[in-house]
Amino acid sequence: MENRKSQKLWGGRFEEATATSVEAFTESISYDKRLYRYDIEGSKAHATMLAANKLLSQDELASIVDGLSAIETKIEEGTFSFKSELEDIHMNIEKALIDAIGPAGAKLHSARSRNDQIALDLRLYLRDQCDGFTALLDDVRRAFVVLARKYMGQVMPGYTHLQRAQPVLIAHHMMAYYEMFGRDKERIADCRKRINILPLGAAAMAGTGLPIDREMVAELLDFDAVTANSMDTSGDRDFAIEFVSCCTMIQLHLSRLSEELVLWSSQEFSFVQIADKFCTGSSIMPQKKNPDIPELIRGKSGRVVGSLMSLITLMKGLPLTYNRDLQEDKEPVFDAVDTVSASLAIMAEMLGNLQFNTERMEDATKTGFITATDLADYLVLHNVPFRDAHGIVGRAVASCIEKGCELTDLSLEEMREFSPVIDRDIFEVLSVKGSVNSRKSTGGTASARVEEAVRTAEKQMGMG
Repeated sequence: MENRKSQKLWGGRFEEATATSVEAFTESISYDKRLYRYDIEGSKAHATMLAANKLLSQDELASIVDGLSAIETKIEEGTFSFKSELEDIHMNIEKALIDAIGPAGAKLHSARSRNDQIALDLRLYLRDQCDGFTALLDDVRRAFVVLARKYMGQVMPGYTHLQRAQPVLIAHHMMAYYEMFGRDKERIADCRKRINILPLGAAAMAGTGLPIDREMVAELLDFDAVTANSMDTSGDRDFAIEFVSCCTMIQLHLSRLSEELVLWSSQEFSFVQIADKFCTGSSIMPQKKNPDIPELIRGKSGRVVGSLMSLITLMKGLPLTYNRDLQEDKEPVFDAVDTVSASLAIMAEMLGNLQFNTERMEDATKTGFITATDLADYLVLHNVPFRDAHGIVGRAVASCIEKGCELTDLSLEEMREFSPVIDRDIFEVLSVKGSVNSRKSTGGTASARVEEAVRTAEKQMGMG
């Protein structure tokens, strides 16, 4: 007669085998197998600590470490057989270890639970991702510094409400993104601090009665500290939510940049040329050159936002401590990592091949009354109250619209009809160059300020 008693490593109190449908529904090995390296790294540290506290012999420790290394090699070589009936990465590795080395392998799980084990694996994984994101963000930021240096002194319209507002340097616009992605880097670094706290030792949720040394494990795995409350530890995914929140901010910034690249590469703007190798054609319209890469990056922001919403929704109703719902945390995290990593990498590559149409951009600064604010500032410097100056310039613009000309097309006499304080120096003030270089406030677009910003960035990024 067939033995229907559970054969699971956890199945001692179960009389029936798990239904095949349940195994298929509950397995996570199909996606959490990417954590194998961290599971093995954590297990080696845990075993080392167990041996130091006389829960394993030195021979057992050596056997466990060698066995785990052999399993890691098989996984990397693609010869390891993952089994869905073993549910997850922990059980797949543990069962393979027991099969390979016998009873010593069965001792490895002493003083830990899958609850604190998965928290460890995820923290180790995300710690590495933080470091990877830092490098990718630096690649993107360097690309902006290179562009800023290359186009130093060239002008373009700055926009508010997608309307031409004031002239700025192209380099100033590029450095705005340098700052934006710099804050992303700072957020990732700050997030890493809260990730880098050891959860192992919380066990299922109440700690363990076995003699362990959590601080030793933390030192072995290069964690800064150990978690302070076992109940909080086993049910905590704040660190994952915070990480994906950082991912979301990065992708949103990439999306804003992508939107500008899509607009700027259109015939209506013609500000930039995206290299052919980052574009595609139309299946029906042979003249088309489509900016697919920035469009896809912009579109993928929805995936990352969705991952964040999934995690928030997952956690919002969970009581302490661990609940099986938390198995659903990994796929949103993995998808966010994959999406943002790929987007950052290809954006850096695309920016490295970007060309600006500087003549077109400069021409765009010559219309739309783009230096009108400079006329208002001029009047303020001649003791005209700003609100009065605002009204004077508004009337001057209205007159130009009626005449079909720009402010710079008006004669000095025509200018003085709006205010007698206006003198010949107004024409330098209203020039694009004069406007740009007047913006000398800290963080402004004046050439001297932008040169300072680029030099500082080059130093920060180790660019000589």
